[in-house]
Amino acid sequence: MTMTDAVATYVRDGDTVSLEGFTHLIPTAAGHEIIRQRRKNLTVIRMTADIVVDQMLAGGCISTLVSSFVGNSSAGSLGELRRQIETSLPTPLEFQEYSHYGMICRYLAGAQGLPFYPLRSYGGSDLPSVNPELRKVTSPYPGPDGETEQIYVVPPVNPDVTIIHAQRADRSGNTQIWGLTGIQAEAVYAAEHAVVVVEEVVADDVIRSDPNRTVIPAHAVDAVVECPRGAHPSFAQGYYDRDGAFYREWSHISKDPAQLKAWMAEWVFGTKDHAEYVAKLGESYWAGLAVGEAFSEPVNYGRRL
Repeated sequence: MTMTDAVATYVRDGDTVSLEGFTHLIPTAAGHEIIRQRRKNLTVIRMTADIVVDQMLAGGCISTLVSSFVGNSSAGSLGELRRQIETSLPTPLEFQEYSHYGMICRYLAGAQGLPFYPLRSYGGSDLPSVNPELRKVTSPYPGPDGETEQIYVVPPVNPDVTIIHAQRADRSGNTQIWGLTGIQAEAVYAAEHAVVVVEEVVADDVIRSDPNRTVIPAHAVDAVVECPRGAHPSFAQGYYDRDGAFYREWSHISKDPAQLKAWMAEWVFGTKDHAEYVAKLGESYWAGLAVGEAFSEPVNYGRRL
């Protein structure tokens, strides 16, 4: 599908939308299309809420944010997110905070159809004081000393749609990721629908030649969108580098509401799709983000003679 059609089909006002991708393969282009289509009142789940979340907040898309990290990826702050949390301007934002592992456990519970998932890491943490969803249950099994214990649990998460970015897929949706693989597979399995955005759609034989790199199989995918450079300003391992200059610039852009509004008007609302956004940056810009080759060694899967 096109990005326009995928968002129109699978993202509705009021939905719970998961946008996952850790450090690289961040689904920025998908976030921009959600903004262009003026989706409202979304609950957005993103473990590392970063620039794309700040932009979706500026676009008026998000009413609730569920996350385990907020920030401009070591380059500064997220101005719009800070305003909405700290001052409730221009609108208040409901923020539900978990730890990274707590979010992983929520995705695992959602993907496996479990009512909750146990974890120890909230012991001694302040998070339970700000998030009533972090609760304790009594273990049904005694420990080595014969005593039962109270252990923290988190609820499952089951998004209406999960959107991820990846390096490549075939037309059926068999999706391959290398580099940091993150929690994308679990986020897809936890959702009612899944949209996979890729740098390129490749022939079936390419996917079959390296099956272990297939992180998400076709049966879990509703739509495949080919969108080159769709993770910018994050990177796609093997395709283009992280745009560090943009990350640093974003702190200044988002700090000033007028400058942020102007940026959104030019780069999101002012472009009809991501291809136009890419072209607007220009090939010389992309040349500065080019990466060299670093091929992995071939693997012999073996075959019958």
